[in-house]
Amino acid sequence: MTILHLADGRSLEYLVAGPEDGTPLVLHNGTPSAALLFTPMVEAAARHGLRMVVYSRPGYGRSSPLPGRRVAAVADDVAAVLDDLGADRFVTAGWSGGGPHALACAALLPVRCAAATSVAGVAPHTAEGLDWLDGMGAENVEEFGAATAGEGPLTSYLDAQVPGLAEVRAGEVAAALGDLVSDVDRRALTAEFAEYTAALFRAAVSGGAAGWRDDDLAFVTDWGFDLDAVKSPVSVWQGGEDRMVPFAHGRWLARRIPGASVHLEPGEGHLSLMLNAFDTIVAELAAYLD
Repeated sequence: MTILHLADGRSLEYLVAGPEDGTPLVLHNGTPSAALLFTPMVEAAARHGLRMVVYSRPGYGRSSPLPGRRVAAVADDVAAVLDDLGADRFVTAGWSGGGPHALACAALLPVRCAAATSVAGVAPHTAEGLDWLDGMGAENVEEFGAATAGEGPLTSYLDAQVPGLAEVRAGEVAAALGDLVSDVDRRALTAEFAEYTAALFRAAVSGGAAGWRDDDLAFVTDWGFDLDAVKSPVSVWQGGEDRMVPFAHGRWLARRIPGASVHLEPGEGHLSLMLNAFDTIVAELAAYLD
């Protein structure tokens, strides 16, 4: 674990694994999450010559909070990590709540970002023609209802969720996610992946709900960049059995991002898509480096 001290006084934690001469693959994990590596993903990146980089967004883990941050704020933090690594170019993937952050890198770091992928990533809350909550599980409908009501209601809602996630174990993950997991996602929560998911949740709330709160508020307000500004090659992956981020979000992003490579997988869920398709996702990103 590296703790990076930023120019504005904040701290940012990140982890690196894989070939030292590999191009960084910056992975933006979901909401809530923190800097944690999953060995099969590291191995997939290495097979394609990439060096895995994961970090904790502000307010998660040991990264300082940044109240009021917008999605666009990620670009400066990623640039600081790349500078610390001495890397000029990178590719990036964002899973779930990480999806908008990967797109922000493609829009705001066009010279350095060779390609980006949104995997089961949310669309903008103001997306024209999209019923943003339609198809989400009950827990997300309640959570984002609180987010749109404002910081106070959202903080109260999330504070009540933190104790359960702070102690969650692998065998409890599916129950903790409740209506957010489809049958295909329940089947994806095998021992190793369930252990990783539980550890990710525990790390995410180890310091409270600040990162989770600020992620949610960033999603339901202006992202701070326009999708028209995305110039790097982008891929959009979405599963039809996803109850965390519904299929319609992926279809909307696929239509909205010019030239996007689109992978709409009707039989995959939110978790199963990342688990089953990650090697292909990484291969596609690595190909853009050529």
